[in-house]
Amino acid sequence: MAWATADEPIRPDTALDLSPARRAVDGLARAGQRIPGSGLFLIGAFSQYVGTAIAVTLFAVIPAPSVAWARLTVAALILTAWRRPWRLRWPARRWALAVGFGLALASMNVLFYLAIDRLPLGTAVAIEFSGPLVVAAVGARRWRDAGAVVLAIVGVLLLADVSWAGSALGVVFALGAGTMWAGYIVLGSRVAAAGDGVDGLAVGLLAGAVAMAPLLAAGALPAIQDGWLLAACACVGLLSTAVPYALDQIVFRRVGRARFALLQSMLPATAAVVGVLVLRQIPSPPELVGVALVVLAVATSASGRTE
Repeated sequence: MAWATADEPIRPDTALDLSPARRAVDGLARAGQRIPGSGLFLIGAFSQYVGTAIAVTLFAVIPAPSVAWARLTVAALILTAWRRPWRLRWPARRWALAVGFGLALASMNVLFYLAIDRLPLGTAVAIEFSGPLVVAAVGARRWRDAGAVVLAIVGVLLLADVSWAGSALGVVFALGAGTMWAGYIVLGSRVAAAGDGVDGLAVGLLAGAVAMAPLLAAGALPAIQDGWLLAACACVGLLSTAVPYALDQIVFRRVGRARFALLQSMLPATAAVVGVLVLRQIPSPPELVGVALVVLAVATSASGRTE
């Protein structure tokens, strides 16, 4: 993907001899310059949950954590082939930052998949959201921001339909996923601020996929032996990781850490919309109230700010 070029010029060594596909992607990147950061975030969010809907169909054949590893690996291969990060002339500190970012990202995904193996999805989502909401609260500088965080918390809890009937281990995994989510926001904003953009994302994804391979690669072997499974894993990696996380790098640079953390609260609302359109899951009245509160929280935080 060429979203990194939305905020930085195309490098001279990559501007020549572009394939038609890469020329098309660069055109999309230029078009993306006219889309507000919140709009790019929504595009990435819908892409993520469409990919998640595909991933759900794979759980009967591939263990959930291995599906998480497969999506990371596919995204790492896509972005690494495009960005070719081995050509970068980074100091050691920037390499370490990108690797740490990738490990947080990989851990976040794997821990969340482990949590939803043991807890109801709503419970796991509610607990995991403790991470970005804490980041948003720490970054709040106005009473309006603090009120928006409160609205987001109430809305997320209503959407999640919290139930504490799950296992203690599942709660531990969900809290770990929330902690890694907070780390993803903090480290990701630093990667974006350093101007590394999707280059840092490519390095991070590759590092995370390699680190998790000894534990999870074996579970993904059925996909290698079945063309349809392999294609489904590729779609999950592209839609759930490569597209939304690449867009995140642009949004990080445009809106800042606290605003980005609050934008993350739109994910349950986005998931509810995808559930209606793709999975035919009709939200209950409390869930509809939760969607309204989350949207109100984002609107409250956004008022008086420019991107």
